[in-house]
Amino acid sequence: MTAAGDLGPARRAARRRAVQDFKRQAILEAAAGAFSDEGLDGATMRAIAERAGYAPATLYLHYDGKEQIYADLLGESLARLGRAVKAAAGGPADPRERARQALHAFFDHYQTHPEELELGLYLFRGARPRGLSRELDRKLNGRLIAALRPIAEALGRYGGLDQARANLETVDLVSHMVGCLILELTGRLKVLGHTAAALIERRISNSLDRLAPAPGPGATGSSE
Repeated sequence: MTAAGDLGPARRAARRRAVQDFKRQAILEAAAGAFSDEGLDGATMRAIAERAGYAPATLYLHYDGKEQIYADLLGESLARLGRAVKAAAGGPADPRERARQALHAFFDHYQTHPEELELGLYLFRGARPRGLSRELDRKLNGRLIAALRPIAEALGRYGGLDQARANLETVDLVSHMVGCLILELTGRLKVLGHTAAALIERRISNSLDRLAPAPGPGATGSSE
């Protein structure tokens, strides 16, 4: 029996985890601001610590460096994207509508959260090839692939596509969406008199029309 006020080993461990989770979340929120303002190159562990209200040494109890913090931020972003796409792809019974909603979920997520698009593309300091470490890149690329998988599966079922073709169509459409989002974020689409939403809807509809399975025998209404 534990004495009054003694939480017991299990409760003490749970309390420590809660404190650690709180600190980790504060670090991530501070890091998001630092990366947004300074980019991955310009942000420092000291600057992140100051924003979080901790000593720099505290950050190193949770992370080895800013690349790991960036990876955690991006990993959580990709997880949220994946949940949104998966939920949309699991909704409608109609295969075409399922594919359409899965694609729109990708677009809607990044249109609603442009800072996550910038995070995912390392766009804080210009568009150029960037990475973290080989291991972190591998994990993050795996999360991106997993987030896109429901789209590829929906397109495959709708159009009767093999995996390679479904993946190709997915990457083609996602690339178009990302391009439109960047052009909208930079104000270029407004100058050109268009919106990303209208262009994406047009592209998705055209793609689904192109991928539509051929009607079976007797589906044309012929009286023969």
